[in-house]
Amino acid sequence: MNKRFWMAFAACYVVGMVLGFLVHGVWLDPTYKSMPSVWRPEAEQQALFWVMIVSGLIATFAFCLIFTKGYEGKGVMEGVRYGVLIGLLAGIPTALDQFWIYPIPFSLALKWLVTYPLYWIALGAVLAAIYRPTAK
Repeated sequence: MNKRFWMAFAACYVVGMVLGFLVHGVWLDPTYKSMPSVWRPEAEQQALFWVMIVSGLIATFAFCLIFTKGYEGKGVMEGVRYGVLIGLLAGIPTALDQFWIYPIPFSLALKWLVTYPLYWIALGAVLAAIYRPTAK
């Protein structure tokens, strides 16, 4: 793991946190608040926020590491394709599984089904844009 890896990892983590906030803390917040019986109380969520930070660090690290192992140097579209694959592997099944497990409306699951893959696609683009060969 070189300097480019750690720069890409840090950028992906920050972008991921911002995207997560925009999707869940802004766009979907009214939906979440309309069904309080499904979620932990706000104070409990805040007390456990560290779990989300650790989870995000682990997922972002694995995402970046796997990409670098198969890196072909084909530009941002390589990262986008990688994000699509991760979205198919993790994002869509997660949304469907959560719909199956939690008593949530299908409309919320559908929003997750769309945003989870888009999240990984965006991170893939960031990753590929930063983890590229240094100019000679």
